[in-house]
Amino acid sequence: MVNSIEQDHQRFRQIVRGAIRRDLRRFISRGDILAREGGRVVSVPIHDIDIPTFRYGDNSGGVGMGEGEEGQSVGQGQGQAQGGDAEGRHAIEVDVALDELADILADELKLPRIQPRGRHELTTIRDKYTGIRPIGPAALRHFKRTYREALRRQLSMGLYDPDNPVIIPIKNDLRFRSWNEVKKPQSNAVIVYMMDVSGSMGDEQKELVRLEAFWIDTWLRRNYQGIESRYIVHDVRAAEVDRKTFFSIREDGGTRISSAYHACHELLQRHYDNADWNIYLFHFSDGDNSSDADNRLCVKVIDEQLLPRCNMFGYCQVASSYGSGSFINVLHEAFPDGRPDDLGPRVVTSKVNGRDDVLESLRTFFKQGR
Repeated sequence: MVNSIEQDHQRFRQIVRGAIRRDLRRFISRGDILAREGGRVVSVPIHDIDIPTFRYGDNSGGVGMGEGEEGQSVGQGQGQAQGGDAEGRHAIEVDVALDELADILADELKLPRIQPRGRHELTTIRDKYTGIRPIGPAALRHFKRTYREALRRQLSMGLYDPDNPVIIPIKNDLRFRSWNEVKKPQSNAVIVYMMDVSGSMGDEQKELVRLEAFWIDTWLRRNYQGIESRYIVHDVRAAEVDRKTFFSIREDGGTRISSAYHACHELLQRHYDNADWNIYLFHFSDGDNSSDADNRLCVKVIDEQLLPRCNMFGYCQVASSYGSGSFINVLHEAFPDGRPDDLGPRVVTSKVNGRDDVLESLRTFFKQGR
């Protein structure tokens, strides 16, 4: 019975994965998935999948068989409107681990696993449960396996009473988890998100940034054991803020992009040695900068201070009716080949004009396996 239930559950999970895979672009562009996030699990609404239920026998007689005509609506009475006759589109919410979503994303976009850099040969020792054994400490007792052993014993000895199904384990029924010490490479990563919060970046642009950052975070956490996220906002000045402020703050001033890059460099110098950390930098802007002089300064800071420290510098330009959109061209001219190494370009740019572009933007950033 237990194996049958587990098989049904696995089959249902495969159906859910297939539904997400078929409509991945829509799932990635849904902002309400972010609102449902809880820990490392999100609730994903799935249409046209029935919740697994028990099916009972013939209910043609018994309770509910009273007066009435065939086809008459239940609860129909004087002055009441009749219900519609169209079939509804049912949706259920299924809890899906973010790691599982990341794997689906990788399969569909054909993203390679990231190759960490730095001192990823550092190892941590952790306990890994590898099997079941008949002896062990009480804290590692495996309830399900113990129950199955007791049930098997009572059935084989003819002691099981279906009218009084009491299962009492004895000492020989007890089962315990066994473990081994496993040495695992410890690769840490930090993601520094930078965002233009000047007057030309409105709520729509911030929502696009929020979606993009969520999926960037999800993919990188699938590839690294330890992840830290830091947030920098800027107009003509830059400051580090917490996550909530990052996605809600709005200013009215102009834009000096170099202020964010200077703040990022100072943050890395103080806290993150690139020999120990895999560093990912992502800047979001509508492409409007204060001057050509600041554009040149940005290029210099990226080339001389940021690139030597980071795995990748990603620039994502979101469409705005107020921004000039010219900064992405500045980066293309300054880094026509993206300053490549053995994995490919390290300066990677993408354009997001709407929610449907988020999927392709993710492919652009991570297709190198960087």
